[in-house]
Amino acid sequence: MAANLLDHDLEGLAAFCAELGEKKFRATQLFRWIHQKGASDFGQMTDLAKSLREKLESNACIQGLSVISQHESADGTIKWLFDVGAGNAVEAVFIPEDDRGTLCVSSQAGCAVGCRFCSTGHQGFSRNLTTGEIVAQLWFAEHFLRRHLHTGGERVISNVVMMGMGEPLQNYQALVPALRVMLDDHGYGLSRRRVTVSTSGVVPMIDRLGEDCPVALAVSLHAPNDALRDKLVPLNKKYPVADLLDACNRYLEHAPRDFITFEYCMLDGVNDLPEHARELAHLVQHHAGRGVSCKLNLIPFNPFPASGLVRSPQHRVQAFAKVLSDAGIVTTVRKTRGDDIDAACGQLAGDVQDRTRVDRRIAQQRTIVLRPVPADSTKEA
Repeated sequence: MAANLLDHDLEGLAAFCAELGEKKFRATQLFRWIHQKGASDFGQMTDLAKSLREKLESNACIQGLSVISQHESADGTIKWLFDVGAGNAVEAVFIPEDDRGTLCVSSQAGCAVGCRFCSTGHQGFSRNLTTGEIVAQLWFAEHFLRRHLHTGGERVISNVVMMGMGEPLQNYQALVPALRVMLDDHGYGLSRRRVTVSTSGVVPMIDRLGEDCPVALAVSLHAPNDALRDKLVPLNKKYPVADLLDACNRYLEHAPRDFITFEYCMLDGVNDLPEHARELAHLVQHHAGRGVSCKLNLIPFNPFPASGLVRSPQHRVQAFAKVLSDAGIVTTVRKTRGDDIDAACGQLAGDVQDRTRVDRRIAQQRTIVLRPVPADSTKEA
């Protein structure tokens, strides 16, 4: 069976070329053709010897993902749905801004974590993506956008965030080589500061990532205490808040940035009250006596029917942000992008067939109801 060269970082590609009896520098040439020039045909690779091209034709391929659909938002956001076989699909989203172009990439088909506020998690888990399937999202998007935007070969994607479908750190073996392709100067040449892995808190893998391939880290926190986070992020029962924050401090010893980004999805009457904000500020500033160097990113909830949750009103989001800012914590409110094409945070592939019967499994479990507080207690002061 032909090897898909998108599955290899440069070191892996060098090993593959060695198996073909070729020198290491051939791997670098091949790597550049694939990732810098977007080539998928070995015949295009004119500086490779004809004998090598013939070996590659017989033993290798450059196999991307089939595009099921493409949707472009009024704000310029583009969402692609990719076929990964057996009825499974994953999505990637390009978010253009004045000073950057960000691609949100998926790491799994579905997600096993099952956060209450995420429609992707509600559809359940199908399988991990391969390294090649992760890289293929960037490979396709970068070279499509160069043609679409007529850049003359100039790079379009400056930032990659592993914030699409799935928990990246539960697909660690495929993730790390994909990150190395993104970072490699012969590949996409992205800065470690501009590649972000988002995790719901897989503590042992946070430690491994810090050792193996430290990039920017975003942690889905969403609650200031274990009791509430247990209900919102089930993984918290295995890796509670204190353990998670300890891991964040260990990661900062290796990280390319001097802070961790904490993501906090704002849920009406559930985690968005002033007392939650005060507790959160105390948590990140005083954990283990020294706190965690961080930035807080408040995320508007993108509703879906099965969640039973509601987006926090804007006035409460701003009041929450003010408590954090007044405490000296850098706080941003994420601007929602791609709502009209269901490309916003937590919406990815929410309409894809549920292949793991998650609805049935949830119905068989004891339901935890998150009750909003009475309306009269949530008015602005």
